[in-house]
Formats: sequence, structure tokens, C-alpha cells
Amino acid sequence: MSDDARAKAAIRDIWAPGSEDQKGPDLGARLLEAGEIRRDQLDEAMRVIKHAPGRRLESILVDMGVDEIRVQEAAAEVAGMSFERVAPDAIDHDAFDRLGAMYCQERSLLPLRMESDRLVVGTTMAHEAHLIDEVRSLLSVASVKHVLVTSSDVQAAVDHIRAQQCADDDVEAILADVEDEGVSVLDTPSEEEDEDADASPVVRFVNHIIQTAVRDGASDIHIEPCDGDSRVRFRIDGVLYDALSPPRRMHASITSRMKIMASLDIAERRLPQDGRIRVSVLGRTLDLRVSTCPTPHGEKTVLRILDNKAIQVPLGDLGFDDAVLAGWRAEVARSSGIILVTGPTGSGKTTTLYASLQELDLGRSNVSTVEDPIEYRIGGITQIQTHERIGMTFAAALRALLRQDPDVVMVGEIRDSETATIATQAALTGHLVLSTLHTNDAPSSVTRLINIGIEPYLVSGAVNGVLAQRLVRKICPACTTSVEVPEDAAVALSTCDLEPKRIAQGAGCDACRNSGYSGRMGIHELLVPDDTLRDAIASNPAVAEFRQRCIASGMATLRMDAIAKMARGQTSWQEVLRVTDA
Repeated sequence: MSDDARAKAAIRDIWAPGSEDQKGPDLGARLLEAGEIRRDQLDEAMRVIKHAPGRRLESILVDMGVDEIRVQEAAAEVAGMSFERVAPDAIDHDAFDRLGAMYCQERSLLPLRMESDRLVVGTTMAHEAHLIDEVRSLLSVASVKHVLVTSSDVQAAVDHIRAQQCADDDVEAILADVEDEGVSVLDTPSEEEDEDADASPVVRFVNHIIQTAVRDGASDIHIEPCDGDSRVRFRIDGVLYDALSPPRRMHASITSRMKIMASLDIAERRLPQDGRIRVSVLGRTLDLRVSTCPTPHGEKTVLRILDNKAIQVPLGDLGFDDAVLAGWRAEVARSSGIILVTGPTGSGKTTTLYASLQELDLGRSNVSTVEDPIEYRIGGITQIQTHERIGMTFAAALRALLRQDPDVVMVGEIRDSETATIATQAALTGHLVLSTLHTNDAPSSVTRLINIGIEPYLVSGAVNGVLAQRLVRKICPACTTSVEVPEDAAVALSTCDLEPKRIAQGAGCDACRNSGYSGRMGIHELLVPDDTLRDAIASNPAVAEFRQRCIASGMATLRMDAIAKMARGQTSWQEVLRVTDA
């Protein structure tokens, strides 16, 4: 075949007559005729094209829920082309490697196979003459045959190849800067060993995960198996971020390594397990609370990073408003009664309680705690771990502690009627009891105790104060900017007698991972019942009514405190909306 004939054949293979103007209506008519779409769907899609000329009919219909396979089959028929389904591994790997995964993904194309001296290339659009010619030039092939494929098949093939490449990567080279001794387990691990998990690359990869999380200031590490791959995410300032993507084949070994470090049963993969690892990381001694849970794709592992330095923060550095701090310190200094800290999991309740305990004279007071689990170890305090399987419940441990002549007792959480009853009795007989509840706000804690089974008159006499709290992200000081106050924010500010013209906002920079936030601070709602409120508690009020009475008596709500901090430029309006209720 002459060069001229070969060129004509190549052009015939990659191009079908027609124009974009003809394609839309023809494709729509074909799909209507086949019953794949309704007339109102086509009319809506054409309206979208009219207002957004760059959009394609195919993509609009798929976004509307039409089956992409049927759309692409019809598009291929209209253009006089072939349509093919592509298995993730049924592509030309040599051509794919030469083009690169990023190139193929951005242009939604796949090199499928060689047919004699002609390369078959699949794209998601019919009229791609310039792209096909570019591929022919890049791969130096004589001719290209153009077929239509679906975007989902393109993405699946790219993901599959990336997973294979990741699995074939030299993990030793990836982790060349990670030292084996970077993370050392301080407690003796289980003698059970797993052959794969004991391999050096796995040990070093686990070390790398822990080191990176600690260096980035993460509070939690999530190691999650997915369909076809695995991912590691860090919770930083209360928000999860993608951190690493280990090869899927390493997931089971990483999990086994974590289990060995936590002295868990590596052979048990069907049941959840909990454990603890005490490690030295970057010169710091940390506790890692480990939880594994089976999923359809494998075991998910979550590690909570517990750093004793985190609880050595003075009470005054936790973001308290001056008036709230003075009120809370007055309650902590009392000799008897119950004071509660309430909020959802991860709202900083434990940190606040430990910081409050450090306000006490530990040398002259007998301070004891009952916790599940003991998150932080503090000198000068008797700490008891509950073990419900052997009957060492919160109630049993609290009952035992009251025979130990305590001055102050901290109960990790009031979960049931028995624990609440013993705590109330202790408070009424001259002990200071600190504890936590899971409620949305401070007034709800009072009604929760009554609902648990404590008589209202006992709650009225025992509860001295309730502190509700949340954590909001602080605006990054390195990229702080000011913006005009949004209309809804202005309304909220006016309710607190605040009328700033501009409010702070983080622009995003490398120091804050382009989030605009760095670190967190507390917002608080302190309820200290006066005689009027105690009378109201004794009458067992409804929670909505009691909340209104608390606000009328001068209690500043969580949102009020958050708005005040926003006005001072410490947090943003988006954080106020995210964390607090109106």
C-alpha cells in the first residue's frame, strides 16, 4: 500500500462525516426512538446546551441519570463508529505507559490494542480528529482506528493500572528516608508473628504512617480498605484528609502489623478488636488507641493518637471567655456537688476535665478517676480502668472509690442509672464529682439526668454547673484576610450587639494545607443554676422550656460564644454554621 493510500485509510478510520451541530439532535432523536430518554429530558438537556455551549449532550444526559452505555452506543451509531466495552486490564499497556496515566485520564482515552499496524484507541467523544492525530504522533504509529468507549470504563482502567503500578513499586525506595527505629514500641508486643507483616517494608511503612501523622498534628489515623485499593486518612483539626495510598496487597499486612504492636489476635478477622500501643515517635512518648473492624473489603483500622502534652494545656488556654473561665474555675474549686462537661465525641471534654483537675491541689487532695479507657496517665491521681466483662463497671469502680476517702472523683462518663445514682449520692455527701454526658447543650444535661432515673429534687440539689463545649477551627494566622460580613452573619452578629464591618477569613496557604485554618479552640456554654433555676429543675421542666429559662437568666449559648469569637477574628462564619445550631 502506498503512503497516500495508507494516509487515506487512516483518515477514514479516525473520522466520520458530520458536525457537532448535526450530532446533538440526531443523537437525541436516536435515544428518543430507542426509548432510552423522554421528551422532557431531551428538552431540558437542549436548554442546558443553549445556556452552556461547551457542554456535550452525552455528558448532560448521563448527569441526568441516563445509562451511559446506551448513550455512547447511540452516539457511536450516529457517528458511524464502533462502540466497545473495555475491561480494566484489556488495554495496550506499552502504549498506555508511553502516554501516561495522567494524559489518558485528562483526555478520557485508552489505547486498546494493535490490529496489524493500526492502533485502536477509545475515547468518550466521537469527533476527536485532533486528539487522535496527537496520539498517532506521540506513539509513532502508522494509523489509528477510533472507537467510542464510556468514561466509567476509562476511569476503571486508569485506576486498575495505577493500582498495579503502585503494587509493583519498590516500597523500599519509596520509604528510603524512613528509618526502622523511627517508631519504637515501648510495651512488649505479642509473641504471635505474621510472616508478611514482619517484612521490613511493612514495618517501615507503618512507621512512616505514624511518623507522618504525628508530624502533621493528626489526632486520628484511618487505614481503610476500598474496592481495589487502600487509603490512609488523617484527622487534622477535626477534618479528615487523604494522606497516603498504600498498595492494596499490603493492606492485610499493615493491619497485621498494627495488631502485633497492639497485642491483638492477628488470626481473628471477623470480630472487632481494641488495643493500645505505647510508642516513642520523634522523641515523644505517645499512646495509640487501636480499633479494628471487619468490612466487606477487609479490616478497617483506626488509631487515636493520645499525647500527654495535649492535656498539659492550662485551663486558660482552651479558648474560654473570661467570664465563663471565672465561673468554671469557681465551680471546680467547690468542695462538693456535680459538675458536668457535655458534648459529642471529639469535642475536647476529656482535655477540659484533665485541665480542670490540674487546677486542684493534688498534693493535699485525694483525686481519683474511673475511665474507659484511661486515655492519659497523670501523676498524683489514682486512675482506675473499667472492665465490664469481669464486672468492673463504672458503678462498681465508683462504689469502691467512695470507700477510699476521696476528695474529688472524676467519672469518665455517666452512662446509666446506677452510675448516675452513685455520683449524685457522692455529690450530696460532700464529694466533688466531675463527669461527662453526651448531650447537645448544657440545659439538656439536666433533663438527661432526670430521664436516666434521678429524682428531679436530687438533680436540683446536686448539680452545680454544666459546661457544654465544641471545637471550632481557628483561622490560620499566616493567611488571614478580611472579607465583608455576609448578610446572614450580620443578622447573627446583631443579635449579640456586634456590628463589625468586616470579619476574618483564611485564604489558604501551604502552612494550613490550603484549608485556611490552623489549630482548634473551644466554644463554651456554661450553666450555673441559681435558686430560680434549681426550683425549675425540681419541677421536672421540659427541655425547651428550661433552655429558655437558662438563656433568660443570662446563660450565653454555644452560638453566642462562637459569634463573639468570630467577631474577634479567631474563627470564621463557616465554622460557626458548621459547629453550632441556631
